Amino acid sequence: MGHLAGGKDEAYHALAERLSRFPIGVVINDTLMEILRLLYTDKEAVIGSKFPLKPRPLAEIVNLTGLAEKELTAILDDMAEKGLVVDIPRKDTTYYMLSPVVVGFFEYSLMRAERADIKELTALYEQYFHNKEVAEEIFGSDTKMFRALVYERYIPELIKTEVLDYEKAESVIRAEGGGALSLCACRHKSYHLGKPCRYPMEDICTSLGRPAEWIIRRGFGRRATVDELLQNLERSYRLGLVLTCDNVIDEPAYICHCCGCCCGVLKSITEHGVNSVQPSSFRPAIDPEACLSCDACVDACHINALQSRQAAEPELDKEKCIGCGVCAAVCPADALTMSRQENIYTPPQNKISQLINIAVERQRF
Repeated sequence: MGHLAGGKDEAYHALAERLSRFPIGVVINDTLMEILRLLYTDKEAVIGSKFPLKPRPLAEIVNLTGLAEKELTAILDDMAEKGLVVDIPRKDTTYYMLSPVVVGFFEYSLMRAERADIKELTALYEQYFHNKEVAEEIFGSDTKMFRALVYERYIPELIKTEVLDYEKAESVIRAEGGGALSLCACRHKSYHLGKPCRYPMEDICTSLGRPAEWIIRRGFGRRATVDELLQNLERSYRLGLVLTCDNVIDEPAYICHCCGCCCGVLKSITEHGVNSVQPSSFRPAIDPEACLSCDACVDACHINALQSRQAAEPELDKEKCIGCGVCAAVCPADALTMSRQENIYTPPQNKISQLINIAVERQRF
């Protein structure tokens, strides 16, 4: 037990320092410390502070903590049930890795319907993520954690053949052959803050591949077929939600169905001016002759990238626009289409050496 010596405050500060070493780190402040004290027991905080950056086998975690294998396995199982660590069975052992804040224990701690401290926890999350310094640290790097997926159906027919599979939400889903559907952590947070969202909260967040298998195994979501995931996608098209996924070219693990009122990623744009999403390779093109100046597109934009102009077509802020296509979806006159940009964005390859891929790899197993 000598490895676990030290005061309680020391353990939680060491854990915070460990979380800050992820490629997408944290801002260590009083609010984060309160969050960690709610989520981790004292012993879990000490164990978490000793985790290496990459997934490691149980035997190595035993050596780092000095705990007996049986005792440590029971603690790590409890931590995995809470989403504080991810456990990865491999042959005759299990690998473990510490969950970061995002994508990580923020989402997992709110993916289940209730917990005894939900009011206190959601209030702390709101306070923490409302901090501009936090938004810049988590979402403001040059290589973005998330990228927008365009509404492909609003791209003109003559260039639809140019849309690559990694740009299409439907293709991404079909390639994985199914996945998981979960409670939306962001809308769940808003609900307990007394600001329920008008968009769906349950069975909406999409996970794919091995991360989906872990989410299903640990009860953070349910298994969903390709057809169910496509139906969920179609609902988001109808509702005008922004589709984002992790910013990799191969096998993205998550597709988020985002709204500007609850999503922390989109709110970092509107509240703090942080460019948190890698835009798609498309932008809306407005036909001034067809435009009715009805402002339906202005009202539908979740990040306020379109501004109303009296008796004229809306003005687009090209620096803010993420090319999602929601504006084109709501236009009653079909005056907006999604136009391919000259400089086509290609997500990074899925290699551990690249910043964003390290951030994604921590959940990829």
